[in-house]
Amino acid sequence: MSGFGECATLSKGFNRGLGTLSAGGLALGMAELSEFAGEGEEVVIIISIFIVGFITTYAKLHPTLKPYEYGFRVFLLTYCFIMVSGYRTREFIHTAVTRFLLIALGAAVCLVVNICIFPIWAGEDLHGLVVKNFFNVATSLEGCINEYLNCVAYERIPSRILTYQASDHPVYRGYRSALQSTSQEDALLGFAIWEPPHGSYKSFRYPWKNYIKVSGALRHCAFMVMALHGCILSEIQAPAERRQVFREELQKVGAKGAKVLREIGNKIKNMEKLGSVDILCQVSEAAEELQDKIDRKSYLLVNAESWEIGNREKGQADGHDLLNLDNDENKVLNCKSYSEAVLDLRSLTIPKSWDCKTTNTDVNSKQAPDVLSEDKFKKQISWTNGVSFVAGAMPNLEEESKTYESASALSLATFSSLLIEFVARLQNVVDSFEELSQKANFKDPSEQPTPMVC
Repeated sequence: MSGFGECATLSKGFNRGLGTLSAGGLALGMAELSEFAGEGEEVVIIISIFIVGFITTYAKLHPTLKPYEYGFRVFLLTYCFIMVSGYRTREFIHTAVTRFLLIALGAAVCLVVNICIFPIWAGEDLHGLVVKNFFNVATSLEGCINEYLNCVAYERIPSRILTYQASDHPVYRGYRSALQSTSQEDALLGFAIWEPPHGSYKSFRYPWKNYIKVSGALRHCAFMVMALHGCILSEIQAPAERRQVFREELQKVGAKGAKVLREIGNKIKNMEKLGSVDILCQVSEAAEELQDKIDRKSYLLVNAESWEIGNREKGQADGHDLLNLDNDENKVLNCKSYSEAVLDLRSLTIPKSWDCKTTNTDVNSKQAPDVLSEDKFKKQISWTNGVSFVAGAMPNLEEESKTYESASALSLATFSSLLIEFVARLQNVVDSFEELSQKANFKDPSEQPTPMVC
């Protein structure tokens, strides 16, 4: 019962008492019936134990009876104990009464200790776990944006992250804890519903299930953060120069999204309702700005040479085909084509080994540089390892580099679209929180300076 406090004491105590009483009554009844069997009394007892054990084991596996699994276990043990001990001593009633008194004494001691001396409530643990998950996901979101824009290079992808195991990486640890808290939340919920009104949770039938609903909506957003982190660990990476074109918009969406999560986390922690101002106003505007930037500069996210509209015949001068680029775009594109960036994959050499995800920095250096130069970023790209060599034949390297060059630019669009999808999913979190705040009767928000209205 340790770790769950009063909730485990009440729920398990109820299951234990109910199982003991029902098993004792059934055992006394079967003992009376077995006496009529005469010499076959022992056979009747053995058969009854077998039948009761079969039915009890089968019943506790039923999904609807899962909350009473502990009661079924106590029922089976008590029945066997009374039948066997009573048969040897011939005092079935005395054995049943002794068993019941011992269990009642133990339950009384547990209630006094866990309620009066050292109270620990599962509802408070569930409350704190949900709040913690909000802050963890917010931290992971900010970390993903910063690492992606700073082109953080991994000398080697941690094997634990690739196999979804525990790792000390702060970005990975944040969203992973939120995604894997389902079983813990379900266990706490199963005990919290048994708790009487206490502390800040003064109402009967407190809506603990709405905490699970809010956590589920947050987990739906955490999957997007996990996908964003996957873009950082992917083999196909967008050039660093193209990322900087969208740097301001990506940072703004990440900061505003993390702010929303932290604000809702604080509201749950303080048990306050949302104010009159739309909490999603600023992050929605930031997402619209990012989408507008993507629409205006979509040629950076694809290979414009392959466009059907506006293509010229081969050999024709392409000097008049260039777009009127501003200073930021001239840093990204050269004068060869619409989409040919500073990163020229045709000049890369194909490594012989798959294990070459390193930079040209010292291998023993503990931290990767924040922003990679052009040469360093070229050496970080490892997805060209996928080019295979067939015996007696050489692949068309020019076609392969064109394919991966288009995919590398498209990965930036993938990252941006995942971030916009994250913003869209925040509405589910807000709706779930508002439902919780209404059912749980959260207090009105404290008086604060009036924020800017969108």
